[in-house]
Order: sequence, then structure tokens, then C-alpha cells
Amino acid sequence: MLNDITLGQYFPGDSVLHRLDPRMKIIVAIAYITAIFLAGDIYTLSGVFVISIAVVALSKIPFSIILKALKPLIFIIAFTVAINVFMAPGEDLLFRLGFLKIYSDGLLNAALMVMRLICLVSVTSVFISYTTSPTMLTEAIERLLSPLSKIRLPVHEFAMMMTLALRMIPVLIDETDKIINAQKARGADFYSGNILKRAKALVPVLIPLIVSAFKRADELATAMECRCYQGGRGRTKMKQLRYGARDLAAFMLSAAFVAAVAVVPKFLGGIVL
Repeated sequence: MLNDITLGQYFPGDSVLHRLDPRMKIIVAIAYITAIFLAGDIYTLSGVFVISIAVVALSKIPFSIILKALKPLIFIIAFTVAINVFMAPGEDLLFRLGFLKIYSDGLLNAALMVMRLICLVSVTSVFISYTTSPTMLTEAIERLLSPLSKIRLPVHEFAMMMTLALRMIPVLIDETDKIINAQKARGADFYSGNILKRAKALVPVLIPLIVSAFKRADELATAMECRCYQGGRGRTKMKQLRYGARDLAAFMLSAAFVAAVAVVPKFLGGIVL
């Protein structure tokens, strides 16, 4: 399961999305998230879902990677489906077993929530992580938040911390997997017994993981000091970010997409939930 977590990983490539300005990727991702939550009926959200598939195809990221990213969310998806199916009220009763009642509205809400989760995880991962290098992501966040530096907010440090936190996720996942395998080789059992026993079995994993995280943080701080890192003041950029024609096209398409999701259902008489 740990190997299926791909959050924070970067996959080099030469797709259209890889060549977009990283600032525009963040803007388009925000617009896409807005469209996901604006879509209030199954027809509009189905259109958003189709667009999500097209975006993943444009990124040239294998769909197997996207499926691996969704696999750790199976429990959350199942819990969301159960809550919406069994707890949502409605008028059209489909099934009843004791106090459990399933309405058509509940099934529709469950389908909408699952589609939203899939679209949210897949496309935001493609834009923010899979097609954007750590260096470019840091610079993009810093440039987008640069107006806040006028009120003396540490924009560069904030962007650096966000990027380091995101990029440390795969490292810590790999470290956790190594620790679990080492504990298994020593006879540790993580799968038998009740929930309390399984939780206690994780203690020999958490302690070495915390120690390793602090050690890596100290090594990273030492490496940055050896390279004379002193924050963003006076720093120059080897590559200057500049918007191009493809970035303008991406902005116009994303704006049109959000407008269509917000306006078209009203003209078509969509059922807003």
C-alpha cells in the first residue's frame, strides 16, 4: 500500500503540461478545483470527469500511476459512499433493511462525491506534482505570492517550506516501507489481532521513523548552510519564468471551462443538488 502513494513525486517528460509555466499550472489547478465544486449535477460532473481523463492523457502520465494514487483513498471513498447511501434522506425509497434505507438521492450523492474525489486527486496531482519539478514549484509559489512580500511576509521561506514538505512525502514513505520490512524480518506482526493490538505493533515503526525524519531534516539544513543558503534576499534566478502563448491558451481554456460549468447547467435546466 505504501508503494502506491505517489503524492509528491515528479515524472520528467516533454508533454504540453510539462512545458507550461508552473505559475499557470497552479492557476489552472485552482480553476479546475473551482469547477469541480461548481458542478452540481451528474451531467455537468460527468463532463468534468471526461475533461480530467483528457488532461491526464495530455500529460502523458500512465493511467496506472493515477490508479496507484487513488488506491490509498479506497477507504475514504468507501466511507464517503456509505455515508451518502445510508444517511442521505430522499423520497424515492429503493431498498430497506431494518433501520437502513437507501434512496435514489443517496446513490446519486454518492456517485457525485466519488467522481469529485477522483477528479480532484488525479488532475491536481498531474498539475502540481507529476509534471512540475521541485525547483519550478518553489519559484512558482514564490512568484505568485510575491505581492505579500510588500507587507514583509517571508514569501520565499514559505514557498520553500511548502515544497520541501511536499517532496519529503515520497522519502518518508520509502523510509516507512524499509522500517516495516526490517521489523517483519525480526518477527513483528502488523496484521493479526484487534485494532488496539495492531496500533501497538506500529510503535516500533513510528519511533525509528520520527528519528529518521529529524536526522534527514538536520542533514538537509546542514546541506543548505554549506551552500550558503540565506533565504530569498538577493537571490537570482538561472531561468526566468515568462508566460508564453501556450500559457495564455491554457488560461483562456480554464476560464471558459469554469464559466461553462457554472452557466451551462442553468440554461439546460440541470438538477442542482
